[in-house]
Amino acid sequence: MKPTIDIENLEMRIKRKLRLGSYFMKSIIKWGVCSIITGIICGFIGAAFYKCVAIATSTRTEHPELVFGLPVAGLFIVGLYKLCHMLDDGGTNRVIKSIRTEKPLQFRMAPLIFIGTVVTHFFGGSAGREGAALQIGGSLGSTVGKAFHLNPKDMHIITMCGMSAVFSALFGTPITATIFSMEVISVGVLYYVAFIPCLFSSMVALHISHCLGINSSSEAHILEKIPDLNLTSITQVMIIAGICAFISMLFCFTIHNTHTFFKKTFKNPFVRVAAGGLIIVVLTLLVQTNDYNGAGMDVVSRALSGKVARPEAFLLKIIFTAITLGAGFKGGEIVPSFFIGATSGSVIASYIGFDPVFGTAVGLISMFCSVVNCPIASLFLSIELFGAKGLIFYCFACAISYVLSGYYGLYSSQKIVYSKLSPTYINKNTY
Repeated sequence: MKPTIDIENLEMRIKRKLRLGSYFMKSIIKWGVCSIITGIICGFIGAAFYKCVAIATSTRTEHPELVFGLPVAGLFIVGLYKLCHMLDDGGTNRVIKSIRTEKPLQFRMAPLIFIGTVVTHFFGGSAGREGAALQIGGSLGSTVGKAFHLNPKDMHIITMCGMSAVFSALFGTPITATIFSMEVISVGVLYYVAFIPCLFSSMVALHISHCLGINSSSEAHILEKIPDLNLTSITQVMIIAGICAFISMLFCFTIHNTHTFFKKTFKNPFVRVAAGGLIIVVLTLLVQTNDYNGAGMDVVSRALSGKVARPEAFLLKIIFTAITLGAGFKGGEIVPSFFIGATSGSVIASYIGFDPVFGTAVGLISMFCSVVNCPIASLFLSIELFGAKGLIFYCFACAISYVLSGYYGLYSSQKIVYSKLSPTYINKNTY
């Protein structure tokens, strides 16, 4: 007998496949348009931010006496935030929290953190750029989402697109920017749905920044000299990563508790920021160097060129950064973590007979992984910054630092979804 064909059932399956294909095509077109527009906007803003911070840094380097104006600069920043009703803006924590809630970010967060960070760098506050980039990008992405009337779930994705785009334009690491935005929200979970949109936004923003003459990738230091792979070298890398993990806990603990201390001690935000600025001025005079003002990437570059860092450098940077951000100045914590990790790795390597340059790279990656709890993004960062030749060492560094850093992190709104030691769902706050 010839098999009979169920025409009605066949038609239903064909229609179902066509509807599914149509849905996929519409989604791809939607996210292609949204992510490219977000990347273009964030590319221009990211390039402008990069240039302004660079000008502020070079001007302060030429005129170190500008640090005496830091208390007054703090008053300006707080006054600006108060005028815009954003004194308790929440910073990067607010951006991360917006991806898990239906409360979108406000556009004014972008220009405020832009101006506040540039002013902080100009007068010598110890802060970074990439944390500010996440706030700028998240705010711009959210604004694009509102313009396209995206639903709440899609707003989360477009916010991540903005975060990826400005991070990429600013630091020249598009793959890291893509994975970081997907990984930083919830530890143990990757938001794969945002992969293509974030990647598109990152690449477009990077291209825009390059077209505008921003050579952000110049901060990469491709390492050609890699230690031999053996038990000794792997053990040395694990020692550096383990120590950096414990230093990262000290950094996070100091950052959060200094902020609490300043809020309790100085109820008035204007008095608080002025006091913090004055303390930074005094500390700068005491250490007799400007190495701990600003982001400190010049110190990282020196360590990567072979100059062993001072043993106390990591601790001083922790103190300077905690006071700067705790008092109310603006900027990020990621680049200071680069400084702390790089200098720690350089010193530890010199003590244990390891190559100080490669130890600097391992320390930087280990510290970044520890403070943001993002081992996959950290691994991509190591490749984009230092090249893939030392990949196996970076894998060990990320694995060890991720586990040993416990449940500490820079962002209190980050969720620890799964235990670091067992496949257990814990759904617990980082702190």
